[in-house]
Amino acid sequence: MIALVNHTLTRGRAGSVWLAAGFAGLLIAKVGSNTLAQLLLNYFSQRTLARLSGTLCRQILATPLRRLEQVGVPRVLTTLTDDVAVIGWATINIPTLAMNGAILIGCALYLAWLSWQVLLAVLMLVVVGALIHRLLESRAFRHLQRARETRELLFQHFRTLTEGIKELKVHAGRRREFVIERVDPTLARLQYDSMSGVRHHVVAASWNQLLFYALLGVLLFAIPPIHAVSWETLTGFVLATLYMMTPVWTIMDSWPVLARGRIALAKVRDLGISLSGPPIAESETVAMPLAAVAQLEIDGVVFAYDDDAGESFVLGPLDLSLRPNELVFLVGGNGSGKSTLMKVLTGLYPPTRGAVRLNGHLIDDKNREWYSQHFTAVFSDFYLFDSLLGLDDSGVDERARQSLVRLELDSKVRVEGGRFSTIALSQGQRKRLALLTAFLEDRPIYVFDEWAADQDAHYRDIFYRQILPELRARGKTILVISHDDRYYHLGDRVLKLEYGKLVAS
Repeated sequence: MIALVNHTLTRGRAGSVWLAAGFAGLLIAKVGSNTLAQLLLNYFSQRTLARLSGTLCRQILATPLRRLEQVGVPRVLTTLTDDVAVIGWATINIPTLAMNGAILIGCALYLAWLSWQVLLAVLMLVVVGALIHRLLESRAFRHLQRARETRELLFQHFRTLTEGIKELKVHAGRRREFVIERVDPTLARLQYDSMSGVRHHVVAASWNQLLFYALLGVLLFAIPPIHAVSWETLTGFVLATLYMMTPVWTIMDSWPVLARGRIALAKVRDLGISLSGPPIAESETVAMPLAAVAQLEIDGVVFAYDDDAGESFVLGPLDLSLRPNELVFLVGGNGSGKSTLMKVLTGLYPPTRGAVRLNGHLIDDKNREWYSQHFTAVFSDFYLFDSLLGLDDSGVDERARQSLVRLELDSKVRVEGGRFSTIALSQGQRKRLALLTAFLEDRPIYVFDEWAADQDAHYRDIFYRQILPELRARGKTILVISHDDRYYHLGDRVLKLEYGKLVAS
């Protein structure tokens, strides 16, 4: 189209019917190809973003719990929220970047056709300008990278704010220091790095504008005295250069978004590498039917790790068996390893060494997923879903309603279509809903971690004297972590842990 316009202007053929028809054809082709390119490239961008988000979710679900704990919740959540959103915004800019890049390539080809000698001189000037532009942009990139690190720290502060809101509200000094010494400096650092990155980018953009107008000056005033060029060639170069300004400035304006997208993609890749430890393998054993009753045996099991403070903790070696129709209490002080043992038993932590057997089957990475499906667990830091996920039985609503009556929650919660009407309840009532889910799962092994700690005396008594004996009578294997020593006599055994070792049974 630029060639046709240039030809029409320089040859004085503005009234040509054939040139007008050619112009109309090129216009239709340009608009049509532009529309098609935007649709296809945006489809590619959205598909890529959806695939990335889905891959991250599956990768996290397939990663051993201990690896996730080592990576840290703030880092995972920052990647899933901030980084994925930034990548999404960057991919939306890909169609504009691609089409403007195509315009620049087309213009360069046209200029080469007009005069490759003049194009070579122009390219030499552009290369020098591009090197200076690269230096300026590299400084901006470093500041944007530091801003990304600061956003991760800010996200951690936000998590502290939401999870510790009660403690902050009741203590003015803590609240003031949290804002002044944690939040404000982080925000100031984020603002500084973000603005520094933008400032360097603006300087680079200003340099490019100066370069473009200098290029026009060279074409108009420096090239003609040195190298004889036709009026048509000179006009074509000026037209093409003016036409290229908008694509170049559009690409420059999209650079900060693309730079942040590049940083976010690197963070996602880093997270993928850190999550690439031995995955939870899903092999043919996953399809094996679950056992109706379960006898669990652990032989010389050891699990060792370093905590956040760098202190080492070793659980074991432990020798233990849990049988059907058995209620076992696990006791011990804080830090004795009760919760760690619970995670090892349920398959969340693979043992460092030793053997775990379920009904005689040795458990390893190939069948650990199948092994974990035999457990129903209510952890002390449990999460309550708002629906009965994974329970597709057509009669699940009716069974849930019966359990709500048993749990004394029928006046507060309804179940319709496998979904709770509300989960905005007290902590003790939420734990009862978690217990309802455990009832419906109906698995052979039940593990409860301080379940009764948030219950009133009335329902604590029901839990120990009615619910647990009924589960035992149904052939379940039950392990209860508890400090309620006045109910220990109701169990078949009491195991005591101290510093990772079984000291009494």
